[in-house]
Amino acid sequence: MTNSKIFARDAIFISNQDTQDLVLKNTYDELLKNGYVKGNFLGHIIEREHNFPTGLSTKTLGKNLPNIAIPHTEGEFVNKRLIVPVSLKNPVVFNNMIKPQEKLEVKFLFMLLDTHPDGQAELLSQVMNFLAKTPEKELQNLFSFKDPDTIYEFLLQKF
Repeated sequence: MTNSKIFARDAIFISNQDTQDLVLKNTYDELLKNGYVKGNFLGHIIEREHNFPTGLSTKTLGKNLPNIAIPHTEGEFVNKRLIVPVSLKNPVVFNNMIKPQEKLEVKFLFMLLDTHPDGQAELLSQVMNFLAKTPEKELQNLFSFKDPDTIYEFLLQKF
């Protein structure tokens, strides 16, 4: 699948919200307006994030990188397969995917949308591969961009 198919210019966001639920709600509002998700998506992604956290420490990728989160939910609530980048102006607390009791301050999300029941595993794998192979300096740039078009162009070239 080409990058232009898993990223959409109108599904890249900059959020100034300061709680996990508000970030997810604002992102959902835009995704719903653009037809990418169904009306029941929000409740399910929030519930899933509370039960199965998706925060990820980036310490292994570089000491100066902000933490990220990779929220997702079941495909039945999704209309289109996408990775939705969300840059956070303020750190937002997510619980750690590996150690769910641990809280992480997150500055960037890769929200996964997939219409297939097991499709998220493939998208998650693609995100993890991208993070692993991209030099720390380039990841720092990506995580500091505050313009959706800049994020989109970067991901089209590098992902």
